Amino acid sequence: MYVIIKASLKYIESGVEYMVKIHLENEDKTKEIGYKLGKLLNENSIICLIGDLGAGKTTLTQSIAKSLQIDDYITSPTFTIVNEYEGRHKLYHFDVYRIGSSDEMYDIGYEEYINSNGVCIIEWANLIEDILPNEYLYIELKYKENSREIMLNPKGEKYEKMVEELIK
Repeated sequence: MYVIIKASLKYIESGVEYMVKIHLENEDKTKEIGYKLGKLLNENSIICLIGDLGAGKTTLTQSIAKSLQIDDYITSPTFTIVNEYEGRHKLYHFDVYRIGSSDEMYDIGYEEYINSNGVCIIEWANLIEDILPNEYLYIELKYKENSREIMLNPKGEKYEKMVEELIK
């Protein structure tokens, strides 16, 4: 299993408020927590991912997709901005690393995706914070020497309950 470092109502790290911090000893543990998270997702779920290159954003997304019964190989849509996949729920996988401003998101139909009945995963979500909805699960991944840390910051009651279930 993975090691929960901090789990409290809220704690602050680097000026950001989080609910849970988990140490993931290897990539398999990143996949494990992603798979478990994917089982908890339902229609209209929004996952916002941040973290440096190689921190595990796409690995986490791949395991979420697997638990959503998506058989396609998931890659980061760096140049296409969004990829769509069919599964238990439709998955919209965004990578907004290359956008110049939040306004560009509207050109690709962002509002339709975000308000659909699918699951949206947004890599580099910090670049479009000004247009994120009020409720979502904010996940920060940090690469540590031979391991990773994942910080979970739920925005809204739905996501607070999701995090509570995830760490059981």
